[in-house]
Amino acid sequence: MEELMQYIWQFRLWPAGSLRTADGHIVDVIDPGIANNGSGPDFFNAKIRIDRQWWAGNIEMHVRASDWYVHGHHTDKAYDNVILHVVQSDDGAVTHRTDAHKIPQVVMPGTEKFAGRLSALMASDGATMPCIRHLDTIPQLVLNDFMTAMAIERLQQKADSVMALVQARKGDWRAATFITLARGLGFGTNADAMEQLARSIPLDTVLRHSDNATAMEAILLGVAGMLDIDHPRDNYENILAREYSFYALKFGIAPATQPLWRTRLRPGAQPARRIAMLAAMMADGFPFGGKALNITSPADIHHLFDAQVSEYWHTHIAPGVTASGLQPVLGFSSRTLLAINVVAPIIYAYGWAIDDSSRQEAAIELLQSLKPERNSLIAPFTQAGFPCHDAFTSQALLQLRKNYCQLRKCLFCRLGHRILATAARQPATL
Repeated sequence: MEELMQYIWQFRLWPAGSLRTADGHIVDVIDPGIANNGSGPDFFNAKIRIDRQWWAGNIEMHVRASDWYVHGHHTDKAYDNVILHVVQSDDGAVTHRTDAHKIPQVVMPGTEKFAGRLSALMASDGATMPCIRHLDTIPQLVLNDFMTAMAIERLQQKADSVMALVQARKGDWRAATFITLARGLGFGTNADAMEQLARSIPLDTVLRHSDNATAMEAILLGVAGMLDIDHPRDNYENILAREYSFYALKFGIAPATQPLWRTRLRPGAQPARRIAMLAAMMADGFPFGGKALNITSPADIHHLFDAQVSEYWHTHIAPGVTASGLQPVLGFSSRTLLAINVVAPIIYAYGWAIDDSSRQEAAIELLQSLKPERNSLIAPFTQAGFPCHDAFTSQALLQLRKNYCQLRKCLFCRLGHRILATAARQPATL
């Protein structure tokens, strides 16, 4: 509750004219001060006026006024410059350490009502999202500005992950791109396993044989633990097993710590086929990163992902496991997702690394040119009539849901703050 009181104080979310001291004097807050996250008073350098008297100093808050003594503030010189004590429950006056004079004290108005409104937002099950029905009360300019901030925040986080890989690989952008692409090909379900696989591959060494598609498949599938070396299930797996055994011995390659591959997926999305696609994209020395940096349109994106899996995977979803109706190339939606989660972050990160803002702008423009994702996280917004016409906006909505809504960070969300701030001055309830 004390944190909520601090929030209300910081943003002045009490009904106008309702702030009075315990003995009835009107308090005007000229400046609420600077929030203090460390030891000492809750706000530094505040400016207030009590009736006609101006005060400058610090503000301290407690749920109960008597907590002033429970916490030992009456003997702590750090609290000598407190000019106002803000409480929820006035169970007694408090005094200064030096002269025993009473400190002006106010009961924070509307705290319980505000807490109830906040609880209504935070009690959402994540699907209903009560705040959605209040979005039409927020000016479009505020919404647009916040969506831009959310999209950039998400893009920056992904770019930071790319840069962390570059630094870990001692500036090797190709290796960082390879790991990023592998993770992207996991499409969420197998993203961690694909990343673990890519991190286990000595890329520069393996790419010496990138003109041999079978070798690339054998190495990747072998390290992924997907080959039955002793009992191959068909002739092609036998070939892959022999190839893997040869290169494993030659390069000292060992299977990755067994990743958890999820296989309850549609046939085309099986992890072995995704690995085969990654192998196909390693052809000719894995030029993917250089090509990605030259993307200028959605059409370029689809050419970037034109690679086809080898003929075996036209009819197989795993070694020795056949299926029909399989496509040898990535579908349109898969290419779009890879553009969003792999290409745009790489371009943005590279622009940051070489201090080229035009690259970063290109990454943003790319997202704005792509179709939006459609999933259960975004659906509540679109069903409520929120416009989502491009991937830039859908990325913003995903950032909002994952990093604010699902974590119940309504107080830290610009939309939640706006709704709560408006409600704090109105009798309507959420």
